[in-house]
Amino acid sequence: MDRSKYIFENEISRKAYKKAVKTKAKFIGKYGDDSNTVYHLSAVTAPAIGKPLGVKKIVISPQSGCNFNEKSLIIGNIRMGFGHYRISMAIASAAHAMGYEPYWFDLHSFRQSTCGKIIAEQNELYSLGSRLSQKFNLFNKLIWEPLNSEGFRKLTYNSTDQMTAELMTSVFREIPKDIPYVATHVWPSQAAVHAGLTHVVNAIPDNWPMALHLSEGAIHTVQTPSSYLGYRALRGMDKKRQLRPMPKEAIVYTGHYIDHELVSNITKDCAKRVERVKNGKAKRWLMSVGGAGAQKEIFIAVIRKLMPAIRSGKAVLFINVGDHDRVWHELITKLPEMKPFLHEHFDDFKSTSEFCEKAYEGEVSGIHAFCHSDIFAAVYSTNLLMRCSDVLITKPSELSFYPIPKLMIKRVGGHEAWGAIRSAEIGDGTYECTTPAETAAMIDMIQHGGDIIEKMCRHIITAKEAGVYNGAYRAVELAVGKKCDIVK
Repeated sequence: MDRSKYIFENEISRKAYKKAVKTKAKFIGKYGDDSNTVYHLSAVTAPAIGKPLGVKKIVISPQSGCNFNEKSLIIGNIRMGFGHYRISMAIASAAHAMGYEPYWFDLHSFRQSTCGKIIAEQNELYSLGSRLSQKFNLFNKLIWEPLNSEGFRKLTYNSTDQMTAELMTSVFREIPKDIPYVATHVWPSQAAVHAGLTHVVNAIPDNWPMALHLSEGAIHTVQTPSSYLGYRALRGMDKKRQLRPMPKEAIVYTGHYIDHELVSNITKDCAKRVERVKNGKAKRWLMSVGGAGAQKEIFIAVIRKLMPAIRSGKAVLFINVGDHDRVWHELITKLPEMKPFLHEHFDDFKSTSEFCEKAYEGEVSGIHAFCHSDIFAAVYSTNLLMRCSDVLITKPSELSFYPIPKLMIKRVGGHEAWGAIRSAEIGDGTYECTTPAETAAMIDMIQHGGDIIEKMCRHIITAKEAGVYNGAYRAVELAVGKKCDIVK
């Protein structure tokens, strides 16, 4: 089947198909075609999450060394910002809790392969676009917002991606065709289908249906009912004709993709937050700087707003800049007033883990900054910090689906808007605060009134009881073809 010519029985125009063919040819001319190359795979313990979550990272090696069995599950992903790694960790955590052995299969990491080179180029372009969108309003309005909300939405965009994904199959040669496989980005999903894998789950991020995320031949999972309906209808993916819908067998609403450690401790973590509010303890704010640090100016404004409460001991600020040490140096240069209250936790994941354990049960004050050069530690540190925090400050990307009270700052890309809408409607987060003034007002309301945190925690408990946060377990179930008692 030519998946670039027909997408769910919807024929692609000759013009769009020719563009897809030219795009593939362009990449071949630039990076070569390694379809006949044999890449041997072996597995090593993944950094940071290897021991707690049992994750093994698949790497290219001189000899074959992966010993897959009936408990093995592969998580196909790429690094593009932090969101797709974050979903992958949620899937790995759920799989581990359900008794499976998660294998981390990052196509971006195979830099010697054609697929690794193509993905690296696309990632650089996306990171650049994200940064430019926050610096130049006109670029954001005329290019970035329309591209992320409507450009990626077109069915013809999927046609081009499907054609390009044909160049990503060489690294799958030693992967068993029937192994359970969950992809947390569409390219690893499309590549797996092209490579002949038969148990592929395509875990779709965000909450805005876009043809970009389609991977015909896989089971598509979505995190919200509205996203389910939008994808099922292929809503808005061709403005000139009515499209045939996705078959019901191709898409499943699972709920939010959340790590087992967070889901299983929701009740306890929320009780801790409410207890701190009632006892008049300092409110703990967590600021996660994702991607390429695109929203630096917003973060500076937030820190300045919180500084008086930090000085008086009424607020505590955790800042995770991921693996972007440059962003941290820029923040500290702009905000030297942080230094008297600052504690840095850099490149020591064990120390970060121990700090979070102590903060969970005990007292904490001041400003604590976290930065890890290892991407696994950089992403997973936010998970650890969430459990000992009261409010997460984040743009409405993948973190908008997490079970912690959230203050939503301005989005990066139009597709993220619906993440904030989902959170606001569930009640576990605010609406998107699009201006500095609106963000400052929301900080004031939460900082000076504990009722907001209490209400959000009640909504989180209600959502937990409804199974809203069980998406990672259900994605694993779909991949392995079995039900598990851990999913309530």
